[in-house]
Formats: sequence, C-alpha cells, structure tokens
Amino acid sequence: MAAESLSIREAWNQIPSPGAAETEFERFTGKRMERILATVVAIGSTALGVQALFFAIPSLADANVGHAVIVFLVYVPFAVMLLCCLIGRGVRIASGIFAVTYVLVLAAWPNVVTNGDGLAATQPWIFYFVNVGVVAAMLAFPVRVQYAWAVAVPFVYGYVQLVQGEFSRPFWVATAFDVSFTLILGLVIISLGWMFRSVAAGVDDARGHAVASYAAAAAAAAAEEERIAMSALMHDSVLAALIAAERAESERAKELAVAMAREALTRLANTEAAVAQEGTDEPVAVGQIVSELRRALSEMGVDAIVEETGTPGAIPGRVARALVLAARQAIGNAVTHAGGRGLHILADSQGDDGIRVIVSDTGAGFDLAAIGEDRLGIRASVLARMAGVAGTAQIDSDTGGTTVTLGWSAP
Repeated sequence: MAAESLSIREAWNQIPSPGAAETEFERFTGKRMERILATVVAIGSTALGVQALFFAIPSLADANVGHAVIVFLVYVPFAVMLLCCLIGRGVRIASGIFAVTYVLVLAAWPNVVTNGDGLAATQPWIFYFVNVGVVAAMLAFPVRVQYAWAVAVPFVYGYVQLVQGEFSRPFWVATAFDVSFTLILGLVIISLGWMFRSVAAGVDDARGHAVASYAAAAAAAAAEEERIAMSALMHDSVLAALIAAERAESERAKELAVAMAREALTRLANTEAAVAQEGTDEPVAVGQIVSELRRALSEMGVDAIVEETGTPGAIPGRVARALVLAARQAIGNAVTHAGGRGLHILADSQGDDGIRVIVSDTGAGFDLAAIGEDRLGIRASVLARMAGVAGTAQIDSDTGGTTVTLGWSAP
C-alpha cells in the first residue's frame, strides 16, 4: 500500500522540537552516559556482592534470626538494583531504595548481630557494601545528596567498626585508615560521575543549540524559497493568464486564455506539492522541451522560430520544467517590452550532459540594475528558478537587443 503523501507543513511539524528538554532527540548523550554508569556500577557491585556472599552464607549457621533478616534486607534490594541497572529500567528508584536500606541496616548492625556471638572478631560481610552504597547514591540522588552520602556512609561504617572492636585502641588506628580510604574513594567516585554527566550535558546542550540554529536557518530558507516560488507562480501563471484574457479578441485567443487561467488555478491549488510545481525527475527529451517552447509561442500569438541544434538527449524532469518556465518568461518579456522584434529561440543540446536555451530579440534593451526590487519577472521567474535546479541564467542587454541564456549541465 502506498504511503500517504505529506505536505511540506505536515512534514516539518513532525520534526522534534529542538528546544524541548528531556527528549530522546535532545538528551541522547546524557541518556547514554546514564546507561554506561549503570552498567559499570552493576559490574563492580556484582563482584563485591559475590565476595560478601561467601562470608555471609557461612555466618548464617551460627548467627541469630536478626542476622538472617539483615542478609535478606541487604541482598534483595541489591539484586533488584543490579537487575534494573542491567535492563536500564527503574535504576534511580532501585538504587535509592538500596542506598537508604543499606545505611539503616549498617547502623543497626552492632545491635542486631554482634551480641556476644563471636562475630566481632571477624571482618563483617556487610562492610564490603560500603562503596556500593555510595555508588547507589550516585545513581539515585542529586549531586549535593551524593556528596553528603559519600561523607556520611564512611563515618557510619567507622562507628560500626569501633563498636565491633569495643572502642579499643588498636581499632581506632585501623578504623581511621579504613574511614579515610573509604571517604576518599567515595568522593572520587561521586566526582567522576558528576564530571561525566557534566560533559554529556554539555554535548547535549551544544547539539541542541546547533540544531536550533540549523532549524531557524532552514525555516528562513524554506520561507524565502516558498516566497520566491509563489511570486514566480503568480507572475508566470496568473499574470500571464490575465494578460492573455485582456488581449483576447478572437475565439481562439479566448480559448487559449481560458486554458491558461485553468492551468493557473490548478497550480495555485497545488502550491504545497513540489511535483505539481516543478514536475518529477523522470527524464524529459530535448525535443519535448522544444515542443513546449513552440506551444508557448503559439499561445502568445508570436510568429517566431525555435531552432534545435546539438545532440538529442534527455534531462531531469524538474530541470526541464524550470527551463521551460524560465524561457517562457524570457519570451513573454521579449513580446511585452520589445514587441517581439527579431525574436529567436535556440535550444542547443549536449545529449544527456546538458542543454542551453537562448532567447534573443532586437528590441531597445534595458538596464538590469535599474529594475525595481518589486519586479519579479526576471529575478524570481528566471534567475531564481534556474538557480533552484542548479542551472545558470545570464542576461545581456543593450540598445541592440536582449539575450537571455539559460543553461544546465549534468553533475
């Protein structure tokens, strides 16, 4: 089933807004950075969690019920956080739950676990999760809370370790080293996460500004192109139809004027369809271009010759359409301003490689620089139209006449 065609306006409205924040288009780098951070956290945390598990399982045999509850409270949120990090869904919520749960469980550890059961002499498995609690905060909380977490968790860990050692002198020294190391490592982790996110946000902002600038420039260019096309359309079709109607005296002339008016109305009704304006890219033979130019002469009631030279060939349909319309405008100018004196049209074909159409007359000529800005017959209908299909248009005029040379060469 063929896809439904869209107008230029509808297609433009489907482009994501470059100014909208938090869109897939706008924040691509930030979202990708969050995915990378979550994946790295999952890998590192899994290694620490497995290491702690080897110590947690044997300790359950001689531990109290509270110890088993703590194992459950730590590992269930931990497993959920790892799963969310791997699938990229619900990372912030799961990490926040684990970070809060772990701090609460760590603070309650001395009262729940170490009650004369011999665990005070060993390195508790829960200590392996200290840095995991910090990176979980990095994924879950704002920057200020992350730094607060990176400072608070090591001190809670140090307090628990002192309680484990019953505040004896040897434990003070070991605890000071452990807390310092954990504090520095946590601050480094948080700082790296902040730095990577800042870089990603900068890239997204730069991309957003670039896209916004491009969109503004594209909109301005599209508006100018539409204005030129509409001006050319009004001048070529509507004005030509009105002039033909005014000058129509015979029945044949009236029929031609009606046909021109009908074509003008059709083109006005299809101003948003590029195909209706400039044709398709299907190749058009040079002979067909010559026939169109002869038909233009017939419609204007001008007795002139269209000379065809060179090698027969074909050019893209849009180019052919623009060439014919520009040549019609040049012929119309010659008829209107030079009375059609000495009018001659030459179509010189270079096969499929290009074509030249030369429209010349022997009128009084004119000064191109003196033409007002509001006169679009040459600027829009000839120069701009040929430029729109990567063609050329050259106008030479003096007291001996005017020559308009239209050209196009294959890329």
